[in-house]
Parts: sequence; C-alpha cells; structure tokens
Amino acid sequence: MPTFTLCFTEISKQDLPLVGGKGANLGEISKISTIKVPLGFCVTTEAYQYFVTASPVLAGFLDQLNNLAAENSDTVQLLGQRIRQHMESLPVPDDIRRQINQTWQETGEDYAYAVRSSATAEDLPGASFAGQQDTYLNIQGIDAIVEHVRKCWASLFSDRAIVYRARNGFDHKKVLLAVVVQQMIFPEVSGIMFTADPVNGNRKVVSIDAGFGLGEALVSGMVTADLYKVKENKILTKQIGDKKIAVYAAPAGGTREQSLPDEMPRCQALTDDQVLTLAAIGKHIERHFAAPQDIEWCFADGIFYVVQSRPITTLYPLPEIADNGFHVFSSFGHQQMMTDPMKPLGLSLFQFSGPYEHMLVTAGGRLFGDITRSCYPQKKQTGLASMDALMGSAVEEIKKRHDLVALFQPEGQPRMSLAQLKKLAEPAMRIVQNMAFNDASSSSHLYGWAEKKIAETQQTLRRLSGADRIRFINKDKTEMLTWVLHGKMMGPFMAGMISFKLIDRLSKRWLGDSKETEDLGKSPPRNNTSEMGLALGDLADIIRQYPAVIAYLHQSGDNTLLTGLETVEGGRIVKPVFEEFLRQYGLRCTGEIDITRPRWREKPGQLIPAILSHIQSVQPGEHRRKFAEGEKRAEEAAKILSTRLKKITGGAIKAKIMAKLTKTYRGLAGFREYPKYFIVSHFDLYKKAIMEEAEKLVYQGVLKQTEDVYYLSLTELEQVIRSAHADQQLIADRKEKYQEYEKLTPPRVMTSEGEIIYGSYGQQDAPPGALPGIPVSAGVVEGRARIILKPEQAKLDKGDILVATFTDPGWTPFFVSASGVVTEVGGLMTHGAIVAREYGIPAVVGVQQATSLIQDGQKIRVNGTKGYIELLDDSDGKLLH
Repeated sequence: MPTFTLCFTEISKQDLPLVGGKGANLGEISKISTIKVPLGFCVTTEAYQYFVTASPVLAGFLDQLNNLAAENSDTVQLLGQRIRQHMESLPVPDDIRRQINQTWQETGEDYAYAVRSSATAEDLPGASFAGQQDTYLNIQGIDAIVEHVRKCWASLFSDRAIVYRARNGFDHKKVLLAVVVQQMIFPEVSGIMFTADPVNGNRKVVSIDAGFGLGEALVSGMVTADLYKVKENKILTKQIGDKKIAVYAAPAGGTREQSLPDEMPRCQALTDDQVLTLAAIGKHIERHFAAPQDIEWCFADGIFYVVQSRPITTLYPLPEIADNGFHVFSSFGHQQMMTDPMKPLGLSLFQFSGPYEHMLVTAGGRLFGDITRSCYPQKKQTGLASMDALMGSAVEEIKKRHDLVALFQPEGQPRMSLAQLKKLAEPAMRIVQNMAFNDASSSSHLYGWAEKKIAETQQTLRRLSGADRIRFINKDKTEMLTWVLHGKMMGPFMAGMISFKLIDRLSKRWLGDSKETEDLGKSPPRNNTSEMGLALGDLADIIRQYPAVIAYLHQSGDNTLLTGLETVEGGRIVKPVFEEFLRQYGLRCTGEIDITRPRWREKPGQLIPAILSHIQSVQPGEHRRKFAEGEKRAEEAAKILSTRLKKITGGAIKAKIMAKLTKTYRGLAGFREYPKYFIVSHFDLYKKAIMEEAEKLVYQGVLKQTEDVYYLSLTELEQVIRSAHADQQLIADRKEKYQEYEKLTPPRVMTSEGEIIYGSYGQQDAPPGALPGIPVSAGVVEGRARIILKPEQAKLDKGDILVATFTDPGWTPFFVSASGVVTEVGGLMTHGAIVAREYGIPAVVGVQQATSLIQDGQKIRVNGTKGYIELLDDSDGKLLH
C-alpha cells in the first residue's frame, strides 16, 4: 500500500522526493535534541500523485502548461485558474483520507494545525521556491485539514508558482507536492531569521526580524518588524519597528488582525538575551545543514520553536581558502571585462604554483584576486580604480571601516624577504627606465621577443603528445605569466598608464584643466586591438561590394561559412581576405580569457553581426579616415598643450616635462593591449593541443564529446589521458553546476566572511532619475539603446548606442558602428574606455544594472563628459522620471 503520511520523526533529508524540501528539513531539525519543533506529519507526494492521476483531464492541462512561455501572463492566469478549480472540485480518495485521519489522531486531534505546501523543487540549495505555494493557519478538525490539503495541492498551480517554475526550467509534471501538517503554536512573538546577512552576504552576521503575534503580519508587510543583527554573540544593531498591528489566531479557526495597545508598537519584541539565544539556535541549525539558513520561528511560554528552515539560495559562494584568517577578494573578471562564469578547464589555466599559488581563488565559477596577500587596505589601490571604478571605491570603503581594517592585523604579518622585495622592485625599475631614460620606441623590440616566445611554445606543443603535452601546458602557463608580470612587459605597460595619469594630473595643476588629454589618447600606434578593428573594417568594405555575399552572410552558419562563399558571386574574392583575417585574429573572441569560449577561427559566424553592422552604418573607408583623423588630433593636442604651458611661469621646463610624458604615452599606449594578446596567443595554442587530445579520447571512447574536457582541470585531464578513464558523473555534475553559476551575479569585492562591499560613486552632478557611472570618453550623444548580451546575436544600426555588461577586445568591431557606449563594468583604463576614446565616441562605464534598467530600443542620452545616462521619451526626447 502507498505511504500517504509520514510523521516528522520518521523523516530525514533522504525522504525529499516523498515529503518535499520543507518536510525533509523539518524532519532533519526534529532530530536535533536541543531544537524545539512543533509536532506534525507530512502528506506525501505519493498521495498527491494518487490524487492527480485519478483525473485524465489534468494531464492535458499539464501538457498545455509545459508548452506555455512564462511571459504569456494572460494565458498563464487563465490556465492556472482552470487547473486550480478542477483540482478543488475533485474528491480526496478515501484511502488518503483514512491515513491522514489516523496520523492526525496519533499526533493530537485536540490541536489546531498549520497546513503548508512542500514541493519537491522547494527549499533546495539551488532554488528556494519560497512563497510559491500556499499556507493555511489555525486549521481545526479532520475535515478542515483534508480540505486544506487539497487547497495546497491546487496551489501548486498558482500563477506565481507556474511562472517561477517556467523561468527556472522545471517541468510542471515532474514537480510534485507534499503537505506539511504541523501543530499550531500561538506565539507572543514570531519572525524570520537569516543565519547570514541577506543584504550583504556576511556569513558571520545573523539577521532577525521580529514582531508580535503570528509571523503573517511580517510576511505580508503590514508592519515594520524589529531588526536585530548579531555577530559572534554580540548585538551589532537594533532597529525597533513600528508594530501597530499583530495577527492572532481566531477562535473559530483562521486568523484575525488586531491593533496593539499604544505602548507596544515601539517596544522591543525580544529582549537582548532572547535575541542572542535565538541567534545561537540559528547557528546550530546552520551547522547541522552545513549551509546558511532562512528560518521561521516563534516564541511562546518562554520557548523558541522552529517551524521552518530552508537554505538561503541568494548568497554568492565563498572562495575556499587554506587558513581561517580574514581576506578581501576582488573580482578578476571585472578587471578583465568578463564577468561570465568560466568552466573548470578555463579556471585551471589561472591556477599557478610557486609564488603565484594563492594569487587567485575561485568562487561561483569566477576568479578572485586575494588582495590581502598583496597589500593591506591602508595602501592606495589606484590600479583597481582605473580598471573598475566601483571596485576601487569598495576598497577605499574598506580602508574607512575600522571593523574590517582591524581584522587584517598587519602587525602580525611577516616581513617581506629580500628576494621578494627584489622581485617587486624589478618591474618598478623597468617603469622608471621606460619613463625617464628610454625612448618610447625602444619598446618595439618587445614585440619581436614576444613573437619568438609564442613560436617556441608552438614548436614544443607540436613535438609533444598525450599527457606530456598537458603537463607542459600546466608548467608553461606559469612561466608565461611570469614574463607578463615580472618580465619585460610590465615596465612599458605601466609606464604608458602612469604617463597618462601624470599628463592629466599635471595639466590640471599647471593649467587648471586637462582638455587636451582626451585627444592625446586617440589612434595610438601599434595597438593590436585597434589594428584588428581596422582589418575587420577593410574586410567589411570588400564584402559590401558584393550583394550576393551579404545575402549569404545573413543565412550562413559557422560550419559552412567559408566553404559556402565559393558558391556565391564575389565569394571567391572575399574568401581569401576573410581567411587572412582569421589567420591573424582568429584567436580572439569575446570573453577570451576563458579558454573554453569559441574562438573566431572555430566559429567565424560570430563576426557576421559586426560585419553587417559595419556595412550598414559606416561609409566605405570611414574607419580608416577616423583613425587618421585621430592621429592628427593627437598631434595637434600635443602642440596646443606645449604652447599653453610655455605661456605660464616656468613654462619652458614644464613643457619639456610634458613633452617627454606625451612622447612616452603615445609611444606606449598601443602596448596597453599587447600583454593580454600575448596571453591569449598562448591560450589559443594550448586550446588547439588540448582539443587534439580530446578528439583522441573521444575516439577511444573515454569521453562522449570533445567539449567534455572543458569540465576537467588540466591536472585531471592529464590523469584521464594516462588512465584512459574519465568520471562521467563528475563531468555531468559540473555541467549542472556551471548552469547554476550562470545565474549568479559576481560581486566586485567581498570578504572571506561573505560580506559584499559595493562601493559608490559619491556625489555627482547628474539630473534626477539619471543612471550614474564613470565618464571615460567625453561628449554627449542621443540615440537608440541596443542591449547586447551576446555579440554573435547583435545588430547595431547607424546612431545606435551600445549597452553591454562588459566589453573586451572581442567587442572592438562594434565600436566602429556605435555612436556611444554604456557598460556595467569598467574604469578609465579598461578596454572599452580606451577604444571609445580612440574612436571619439562618448562612453560611460560602471553603470550598475544598465542592461536591465535600460530597455532595448529605448532612446537615451549618454553624457561621457560628466558620467551619467538619461532615459528619454521616444516622442520628444524629454527626460523620463
């Protein structure tokens, strides 16, 4: 006979398929001897299945639901209502009713009960489903309990539950519902407790909401609850809410609202001792589940009861660290303009040995730098601010937070060794050398040296095979990073950036403004990213001459793009030019720091939107003319700056200093993009070798498909090759985990306690309702916003403004077509800012939630001079408020 009911004492986490997330958690908590849980039982999913399978009509309804888009709200509402009405009209089978009655009598027929839904996709580590189904309080008598069990079953198809499942990819047929039937507690005080701060993520802070009576007044928003925050058995803050109303049980069943006496609303609902006791209970439950919890509790007759506990699913995962010390982590992805998650193979290329072993850590499929190991927050973090303004601001905030700075305990840190100091000094000396003594053009030999290093790596990889190849990559990646960070590259790289900052700062000090600085950055020589954009423009100009090729590109795919060109008029002329572009730049792509992202040479179709946008919005040769104009404007700006300086006191010397800085900056500005190109060139060689080995593993039957190597680290891949065996379940689990990571938004800065430090822009001269950001390329432009999340799906027309989460070199082709640029991530010296200045288009970066707050196609005004975005009315261009 099916099991239709189970008492809490019979339930454990293994019973989740039978009792749902809420029921399984209550069963687990009931086993903790020191935690009080009101007695109760679950009506199992077997009862639900028995109930719904009796109706053939319901199966048809569910088929309609699975074919329904979540955005189709009218149909969702209509179909959901029909399903609920149908379910509530069905009788509860006698077999189910008998088991519920028997278990109810054993639990206590003289009590009132709370009847709550408990779905199998509810209260899970990856999706809480909180509040998606219904709860009924103070239910008395078996008939009422059975009736409300049926109501809970029907609530599985409330509008909000249907939409939530559809958006999170849950099959409506596979989500089952159990029902929790629990003895009612009639509390003096009740509320919600988070064992980690739900706002900033701090895992050591317990956040407690408390109000008088039942918790429904808090949940429904009828009252402002007390808020208590506790950390390590100390109350950090208390905010006493205005609790004018409470919800209490009604004598005949159900609940009723009641106004509180005048003296009660501003009284603490809990004493300080009670707050600390409750926080300790929360941490006990958290330890049991090994995860932060969202707990519903109540207090009656001097006892705290727990009536529900679920995992907090909104917290960003923490990096795993070897010690228990306090650390501050900065997002590597925000610095590199790629905030998407990376697959395990991509992450493993940034896991180093030796002195770089702890430089980067992983969390949520992203990389984070441990800035605690490199410097204390008292030291200036100008580099972070130039890469991402909010990140720099967040670190500055840490400096001002005494509670955080105290945790660093700098006096307890060991001093640097002479060897470490020397290693740090080497790049600094090269910076000084490039700025003070060398002619900027002397850095040109670096390109030849770098190309030689790339060629040597290529030759070695051709010579090796199998596990030896992978072991070489694992070693070579660390050596390659050393060349970038402590070799010859860092000197000219930093010299160019510092020269730019000094030009800007000295101009403001000596002249009162830095008007010429903007033009000095235009069209620098030997910028490989700019050269790539120009080359793509040349390719587009050739393609535009052949309408048949343009038509072909509109419908071609990655696999047939090049071969199919030969079948259309003009294709034989275009094909070798396209192939030459891919030979030079096919190693690039968006998000290119992740080796698992498809390169342009692998999927050339990614370039089609940029090519077509260029043809549509840019005149033939315009990209080359703009670049030449940028060179002239840079020369003119240098002359104007020199002339202005010579007219002030000490102008001759100041003009010479500025001339040297300008020459250094112009000579080295193009090198700004080269270290990343050097890294990506190595990654491309690594990937070719890895995929060749993956093909062998597929041929041997070790892997199902070549892309499965993306879910293995380099070390694991080496072991797979040696053993000719791969853990298929591990690969499957990591694929699922990667999908979870895709839904997360990584923080810019967080601590090892989990606290996210957000940073701010401070005061800005922006109109009401404008979206603030960081001005990185001067000018004001109005146009249609184009929200672009995936470049391969982009479409930019002339005058459109590019709005994206981030941009890296793979986005460069779109800058030629855009009239302005807005990104959520970035700083003054990041890729998008530099390219926007080169092309002379207004740009604002660091605009939080730009891709969601700005609608695709909406008219906006970008103020790249002051740093804000205005949302405009399409009809008359007036501001929207």
